[in-house]
Formats: sequence, structure tokens, C-alpha cells
Amino acid sequence: MASKPTPQEQMAPYRLSPGAVVNALGSNEHQGLGDNEAKARLERDGPNELTTVKPVPGWRKLLAQFTDTLVILLLVAAGVSMALWLFERDSDLPYEAIAILAIVLLNAGMGYVQQARAEQAVAALRRMAAAKALVIRDGEQRSIPASNVVAGDIILMEEGDTIPADARLIHSVALQTSEAALTGESLPEAKEPETIVGEAAIGDRQNMVFSGTAVTYGRGTAVVTATGMRTQMGQIAGMLDQAPPETTPLQQDLARVGKLLGLVVVAIAVVMIATIILLEHISGFSAIFDVLILGVALAVAAVPEGLPAVVTAVLALGVQRMARRNAIVRHLAAVETLGSANVIASDKTGTLTRNEMTVRAVVTASGRVTLAGTGYEPVGEVTAHRASNGDGADTINQALRLELERALTVGDRANNAELQEEGGEWTVQGDPTEGALIVAARKVGLAEEILDARYERVGEVPFSSERKLMSTLNTDRQQREHIQVFTKGAPDVLLGRCTRERVGDSTRPLTPERRTEILQTNEQLAREALRTLGVAAKLLPAHSFEPDDVDEALEEDLVFVGLVGMIDPPREEAKQAVTRAKAAGIRPVMITGDHPVTAAVIAGELGICSDGRAVSGADIDRMPDEELYQTVREVSVYARVNPEHKLRIVGALQRDKAIVAMTGDGVNDAPALKAADIGIAMGISGTDVSREASDIILADDNFASIVAAVEEGRTIFANIRKFLRYLLSSNIGEVMTMFFGVVLAGTIGLTESVSGLALPLLATQILWINMVTDGAPALALGLDPGGADAMTHPPRPRDEGVITGRMWAGIIFVGTVTAAGTLFVLDASLPGGLVAGDGSLEYARTMAFTTLVLFSLFTVFSSRSDEESAFEGLFSNAWLWGAAALSIALQVSVVYLPFLQKAFSTVSLSLHDWLFCTVVASSVLWLRELSKLITRIKNPPLGPAAENSV
Repeated sequence: MASKPTPQEQMAPYRLSPGAVVNALGSNEHQGLGDNEAKARLERDGPNELTTVKPVPGWRKLLAQFTDTLVILLLVAAGVSMALWLFERDSDLPYEAIAILAIVLLNAGMGYVQQARAEQAVAALRRMAAAKALVIRDGEQRSIPASNVVAGDIILMEEGDTIPADARLIHSVALQTSEAALTGESLPEAKEPETIVGEAAIGDRQNMVFSGTAVTYGRGTAVVTATGMRTQMGQIAGMLDQAPPETTPLQQDLARVGKLLGLVVVAIAVVMIATIILLEHISGFSAIFDVLILGVALAVAAVPEGLPAVVTAVLALGVQRMARRNAIVRHLAAVETLGSANVIASDKTGTLTRNEMTVRAVVTASGRVTLAGTGYEPVGEVTAHRASNGDGADTINQALRLELERALTVGDRANNAELQEEGGEWTVQGDPTEGALIVAARKVGLAEEILDARYERVGEVPFSSERKLMSTLNTDRQQREHIQVFTKGAPDVLLGRCTRERVGDSTRPLTPERRTEILQTNEQLAREALRTLGVAAKLLPAHSFEPDDVDEALEEDLVFVGLVGMIDPPREEAKQAVTRAKAAGIRPVMITGDHPVTAAVIAGELGICSDGRAVSGADIDRMPDEELYQTVREVSVYARVNPEHKLRIVGALQRDKAIVAMTGDGVNDAPALKAADIGIAMGISGTDVSREASDIILADDNFASIVAAVEEGRTIFANIRKFLRYLLSSNIGEVMTMFFGVVLAGTIGLTESVSGLALPLLATQILWINMVTDGAPALALGLDPGGADAMTHPPRPRDEGVITGRMWAGIIFVGTVTAAGTLFVLDASLPGGLVAGDGSLEYARTMAFTTLVLFSLFTVFSSRSDEESAFEGLFSNAWLWGAAALSIALQVSVVYLPFLQKAFSTVSLSLHDWLFCTVVASSVLWLRELSKLITRIKNPPLGPAAENSV
């Protein structure tokens, strides 16, 4: 049989009749495909599987860890340090080179492990595919591997089945499918084969079923229209593969810092070497080689080799803190990015809402009753309003009580769901709408045991999409002469089957005016984003009841009981979280597959928007990029969207320089999760796909946990800035000390105390300072506790570097004070300088050496802020004091232990010497405090945005 063009090549299958689709696919509704034709199509189109890109070899991933500019500089530094050791042989082993290499390898190993699962998102999609499929081949029903399903196959579906491919419905009987993972719609979708006229979003294609979704009710027959990567789920997998990996702002900024340091290092080395050669009139190969070694060693000291390790360690420790707040981080760099996010694009269902339908209102002839509480726990206050004027709460009178109990009795009995409780957790097995009716019945005191004892089901007319009704027949122990018919369904349809209305314990005729009033009430409930159901009942004589006569004819001449309005309610804590996010300068945006009216109302309740405006996916389809770019600046609610729409929205927000945190739980969210600056998936309700595509997973599926994670992210980034400020200040101080020490050697008496090249410090002493001061103190700064005002500052602008202009000014200021103070101590310790001294060269260098270490330790405390005093929360970080004590202990050991004295050319110092060094070194703290005070006076804080760098 020749293969015919697919419907995609002619027209979307949902816009064609079932017969036209079957014919276009060269199939037969009753016979299906022949085995030979199916085999030929399988060879032509490939298996019904989601393909993956070829994984990157492990060795290439490992090598990629060494391509960062800063890492390359560290490798060069290790090589230079090794060369320096080979040249001088001043210790048993090249300890500095070993330490640098260990840091680089550790950092690369951690990065490799973090990225090892990069290709697993599409693999998770594959695991969602159905394992088996029931098809018609050569007129016979056969169970075949889902991977063997081809376009044109006739598939049979029943409740509980996972749909193996995209297909056009041919027949359906009360068919409902759960498409939450694909469309974001929280409720099961009723499916019917009627042809759709015009364009329709995925969530509105009621005559289509989709690969990877599940049948929750009924049964149906469909013809397969797309398999494998051509399905809606396959297209998502393709977008997931094609979405480029995002580099975080921190990664970008550290790369820029690495390049800047590289240029500075080269400049320092060149200038230093040239200056010494010119000023000292160096000649001869040996002397020039000494100068070159010194210049490169100084350049090594200028690079904060502990930076990558400290960044990694601080991020890792932040991950542990975030895990305690229910945010599990998959990528370390994502911690910082979350703290700088200024937009949270959140799915509605299960994220901002509970994904648990809840009855909010019951309206009967005597009034409206409101039920409080959320979710499936049967707890909540029940209050009523007067039906006549609705002004203020009222107690539930006798008539309204009877009507309310009757309405919820109908809802509870015309029902196939089950309410379950285990370990304090309430769940519903079955349709969530039916579950909500059971919960509402329990809230008003209708106990399951009492209802079960009174009413026994003896028949059922199941729900169908054609009738939009469901009825059950029940015996009544209190009225044995009657059979109770309980019916629920679409209010407009149900009302047409009713002739009377329940009022108290009696009935009255339904007049045209009353019918109009009920329909207006139904519209009002819909405007409140409530999903409405009508409930009705009637009595049948028990003697006339025959089980074989149970059919839809019983659904006539009913007594209308009332309207029930329900909603998937917002999480109680979500509104507070939204308010807190806004106070932190973060804009919440709702992107959902749900109905626009529902989305707008929920967003209004949460405080996400106040204008009630919601843009639909169809609206986005009509928007060119420029219009969408303007729209995302103004609109915060998007409904009935497809995966492509989510990507366009995220892209438009990023074009506006927003740092976007995208939350979601379904397959449909995965591409946007990957494309966003930070992807946040739900840990409980989320799919494998969304979790694998995300950077952060919420263990409790709680929007409030996102805000807590933002707070942690901001604290972590502030700490990264703190230790960057410290490391660069200390290292620049070392460089300036060496540079001006050589330039001013004659002035401070160095040339008179040494024959040959006059150096203020030895290369080994410089490297020791780096090891003592760049490790533990910097890491301790990364553990600084977050300030109480962390969530009162606006997010960091996307184009703001990790090191701001104000930070650079402070870094240079501290470096200058450090160099001046160290050279002053050196000068005061040598004879022949500006300040008369009488010490030896070894003594003077030991004094300068110790002073420079102490300068770094005072700097670590002043580096906690560019504006706030170092004495604010001085003792809040015990780790910082411990690190300072460790550094002092190490410096004491190098000054007094004989074998270290020999290795580092030091001599013992007196208590007076230590006091002198300490007083001079403390000048950096007092001068920095003065500069901060002047800054605060000139630029008083105007509000939360005043302190942006910490």
C-alpha cells in the first residue's frame, strides 16, 4: 500500500473529520494497518521513541574544566612556582606549585561531577513513554511495543493507559485525559471526536490525544497522527536539546575578572622587570635571570589562587543551607543567579496553587454558602449570606441548611472518587472535581458512614462528554418506597432537564425568571474563576425500578438543588511570598496553561496583578517580537500557553535585561526551565523532565521556598563580593609593596643593607603570605551570616559586574595604605632610611613580612562592607575570628620555629616588635572606617537600594 501524505502536510488533524484523517493516513478504521505496511512505515519513520543527541565524551567534559581564563592563569602560576623552586631549591618540595595544582584539579573535578548529567533531561522524557500499546492490525486487536506504533495505526485506549503517540479521536465514551504535564491544565480534559473549526491551542484540541499523557476516565479509539520526535512531547524534547546552555552572571563576571587579572599580571611583570633593569643597571645573564624570576614570582602573588576554590566552597556551603530551606541545587553557580533574579516566571498549578480542587461556594434557592479551607483536608468554616441583598454574613437558617445538605449529598453520592487520609495527609483517588465535592460534604457534617448507611447505589448513568451529566441511583433507608436519583453536571445542560427547584424541604416550579436568575448566578461564579457544577435529584417509585432500565432517560423532570463553585486555590503562604518578592524588587509573572479568567483571578488574589489582564497563547501567536517585547513589560499573567509561548516570553524578558527564574513542574516547562537564567522545578509534583532540565528543585513544591532561596542566594553573592574585595585588596597591597619597595630602595635604606638586587621581601615570603591569608580568612568571609535587610534591596542589575567601581576604589585605597604602612615599618627597621633604625636586613624583612600579614587580617574585617562599619556585627561570624587566629598562629610559627626561619629567612621578634607591627597594620582599619563614614555622610541611605554591594 502506498503511503499517503500526512495530515501535517495538508492541514492540522484536529481540523479534519476522523474519516478524512484516517483516509489521509492510508488506514482503515476497522481493519487498521496491515503488518507489511506497518513494517514499511516503521523503517521509513523510525521507532516511536524520543531521540537524544550524541553525548559529549567524558574526556572532553574534563578538559573543558581547564579552559577558564583564571584556571589557565593558575596553571601558569604553578609552572612558574615550580620553575622558581627548581631555580632556588629553598625547600624540600615545591609546596606552592603542589597547592595550586591541587586547587585546580579539585575545582575541575567538582565542575565535572556537576555537569556529568547534562544529557539526562531528554532521557527522562524517554522514560515517560508508554511501554505497550493496544492497536488494530489486519482487523485484530494486538498489544505491541509502543516503540513500534506508526502513523496510521488505530489505537484503543482505556482508563489508566498511557497514550503512546499523538492521535486524532475517532470514537470516545466519557473519555478524559490528564494533560497537566503537557499543557499545565490542572483538571482532566474531556475528549470528544467532533471536528474543531479554526485554530486551537494544544489545551483546546479536545479531539486529539497526546503522547505521554494518561487516560483518567472512559475509553476511546484514535488514529495515530504523529510518532517519536514528531509528537508534541517530541517537539519539546527537540527544543530542550536546541536550547543553548546559559552561563550565569557570576560565571561571566569571574571570567571578566580572570581576564582583567591576566592583563594586570602581565603588566606588573613587564613594568617591574623594566623598572629594576633601568634603575639598578642590571647586566649579565645571571642577574637578568634573577630579575625575571622575581617579576614572574610577583605576578604569581598578584593572582588570588584561592579564588576558584573559595568560590566553589562558598557555593557548596550555600547549597547546604538552601537544602535546609527545601531548595535543592543541582548546579553550584545557580545559587548566585537566583539571588540576582528580578523576575520569577511561575506556573500556576501546583506552584502558586495547591493543585487540589476546593469547593468555595454553594448557591441554592435560599442563599449562598461559602466554605473556607483549602485542599482535601475536610476542615473549614461554613458561612452564609442573605440571598435577598447579600449584605454581610448571616447564620445558616433552617431552609438554607436543608438545601446545602441536599446539594452536597447529591455531590457526594453522584461520585466515584475516594477521600483518603494517611499520616495526616489527605488525598483523593479519582477525579479531583469529585474529590472536592466529598470534602465539601464532610465540612458541613455529612459523614461518610452515615451517607453509606442510608444510601446504597443500585445503578449509574456514567458521565459522557455528549450529555455532560452523571447520575447514580440509590436506595434510601429512610424512604424505602423510593429510589433516589442524584445527578450532577454542566449547569446549563442540567437546568434544561429540571422542572422544579428545591426550597427548604419542599419544591416549587422553575419559572423562566428563576431559570434566568440561576444562569446569571452561574455566570457570576465563572467570573470569580470558579468551576461550576449543577446538582439535581428526584424520587422514583421503588416498585417501578428495573436495573435494566437505567439510562439517560432517567435524567428528565429533575428537581434543581443548587450550584457548586470550586477552584484550585492559591497556597496560603504564596500571597505572603509574592508580597515579599515584590518588596525585594522581584516581579512575579504567572505563565500557565489554565483558562485566562481563572489565571487572572488567582493572580489577583495573590497580588501578582491588579488589572485583571491576562494574555493568552493565541494572543502571543499574533504578536510580532517587538510587540511581545513591549507586552512583557506590562503584563504579568499569561494563560493557555504552549511550550513555544513560554520560550518566547522568557526570551522577551531576557531581552529586557531581566534575570529570569522560571518555575514549573511539567514536561511543557522543561525548555523554558533550561532557557531561563535559573530553572526551578517542583520536587513532589514535577516530572523527571522538568527536574533534569532545572538548576534548582523545590523539595516541598512551595512558592514560598523560592523566596527563601532568593534570600540565601543574595547572601551568598554578597559574601562572594566580600572575599573578592578582601583578596584583591591584600594582593594589590603585596604588589604595591614590592614595586615601590624596589623603586624607593635607596630612600628607605635597602641599597645600603644589601649587595646586589635590593628587595623589600623575598619571593618565598610573598608566596607564604598568599597561602596564610588567601585561604581560611577568605573562606570564613564566605560564611558571613546574611543581614536582616537582604530582602529589602533590589536585585543586582544584569550588567553590573561582580566588582563595582566603588569596590575598586576601596580595593586600591586599602592596597595603597597597606603598601605605605609595610614600607614604613621596613624603613624604620633599617639604618640609613628616612626613619633611623638599627636592625639587620633579615630583621627588617621579618618586620615588614609580619606587618603585611597583619594588614591582611585587619583588611578581612573591613572588607565585610563598602559602607557599613566593620564593628557592625563584629562578633557574628565565629569562623572569621577562628581563621584570623589560625593565620596569626602560622605567622608566629614562621617567625620562631628554627626550620621555618631558615626556609623563609626570618628572625625572632620581641613583644615590642609585634606591638609596633600591629599598630601600623591596624591603620588600614581606622582609615577605612573614616572613608566609610565620609561616604555615609555624603551619600546617606535613601532606602533599601542604598547598600547594593553587600
